[in-house]
Amino acid sequence: MYKVGFDNEKYIETQSAHIRQRIDQFGGKLYLEFGGKLFDDYHAARVLPGFAPDSKIRMLTQLRDEAEVVIVINANDIEKNKVRGDLGITYDLDVLRLIDAFRSLNLFVGSVVLTRWQDQPAALKFQTRLESLGVRVYRHYSIAGYPSEIDLIVSDEGYGKNEYIETSRSLVVVTAPGPGSGKMAVCLSQIYHDHKRGIQSGYAKFETFPVWNLPLKHPVNIAYEAATADLNDMNMIDPFHLEAYGETSVNYNRDIEIFPVLNAMFQRISGTSPYQSPTDMGVNMAGHCIFDNDAVCDAARMEIVRRYYTALSNRRKGNGGDYEIEKLKLIMQSAGVDIDFRHVAEKAREKAELTGKPAAALELPDGTIVTGKTSRLLGAASAVLLNALKTMAGIDDRIDLISPEILEPITNLKVGLLGSKNPRLHPDELLIALSICAVHDPIAAKATEQISKLRYCEMQSSVILSTGDEHTLKKLGINLTCEPAYETKRLYHG
Repeated sequence: MYKVGFDNEKYIETQSAHIRQRIDQFGGKLYLEFGGKLFDDYHAARVLPGFAPDSKIRMLTQLRDEAEVVIVINANDIEKNKVRGDLGITYDLDVLRLIDAFRSLNLFVGSVVLTRWQDQPAALKFQTRLESLGVRVYRHYSIAGYPSEIDLIVSDEGYGKNEYIETSRSLVVVTAPGPGSGKMAVCLSQIYHDHKRGIQSGYAKFETFPVWNLPLKHPVNIAYEAATADLNDMNMIDPFHLEAYGETSVNYNRDIEIFPVLNAMFQRISGTSPYQSPTDMGVNMAGHCIFDNDAVCDAARMEIVRRYYTALSNRRKGNGGDYEIEKLKLIMQSAGVDIDFRHVAEKAREKAELTGKPAAALELPDGTIVTGKTSRLLGAASAVLLNALKTMAGIDDRIDLISPEILEPITNLKVGLLGSKNPRLHPDELLIALSICAVHDPIAAKATEQISKLRYCEMQSSVILSTGDEHTLKKLGINLTCEPAYETKRLYHG
């Protein structure tokens, strides 16, 4: 059952105010490294119920007159055609998507930085494309011995070799399509160049997870470890913060490991470091906006189990390995949960065993669980959606919501003209057909009014669904997981 436990409006207000304070701390110029997803942060929305996926970008719009965006992409990722797993597009295309998204919100995109530059052919082509679109492009280079060779890094042959990014606003938001892009190095390179030019500037980091002022073993922080199990990230008590202030705070291993080097870089650049710990560098205020800890803990535990199911499915698809799954098992033990915590999974398995066909289960906002099975005209995912809409609208299950006059032409088109061997409606086709029927049928219209209520509902399929079905369910805001099995024994599953 979905229960709100996070104050989103308070978060937006306190977060923007805290960033303004940090700008003032550095004399009016701040390079803010944005970790995680700036748009569509669905992980945060799942583990902090009440957090809106666009919260961070809404917060930035409150600072739009002071802010400009610099997008960073690793040239090697362009060369390798690296793909964002959640969106299914390459990193270079995501840069274009991000520019459009920022501009649609009247946020100024100042430039794109290509890091780890080595004249890669694909990166050169991408630079040309950006410049033809009127986007300023800068190149930053690999530095031998990074990050340990501080004398070289903080010199004209290190950061000094990078092209200086011309910026005009007091807040420079440095973001990227994904991890490993070099955002922090870009920020520090800019501070080096600013210092040489007599410009006062500073650096801070905006990373939502782990939440520094929640306990180390709080489910929200454990859920972050589950989300990064493939990266081998690990939450830790920040020893530098504990030593400096006598206060316990949580950070993650990579920031703690790099802090002594980072601190030495600050000292070399400007003679002193503004920070005593990696926690000091952060500006995240999410922990101050939780008002129902029980609701947040339950949501985070559910996310951990979802991550386990996703890892199982990814391994079955050939996209993951045993290490991630074994780590997630340990994480579940640490959080005190197992697969039985996800009740819809049990119901989907029971329905599949009872019918001998693929099945699905969906938990409604009030905690009711409905099921659906594969039939001649509906796949299991479509069936459970239809049953859910009927249940929420109070419609008798025996009533057919989709008229044969609508259904028959669709199946004839799929099989007769488009060559599909499967006449069953996918979720997107079902919703379109239902919307058409709703024009003249008040009962169907009553069902369509319930569609928005599917957001944040939990759903489990007894088989791996197609990519198209997964995307449709994701667009509806449904938290989907699948058993790691295919419906058929075919080698190709399109």
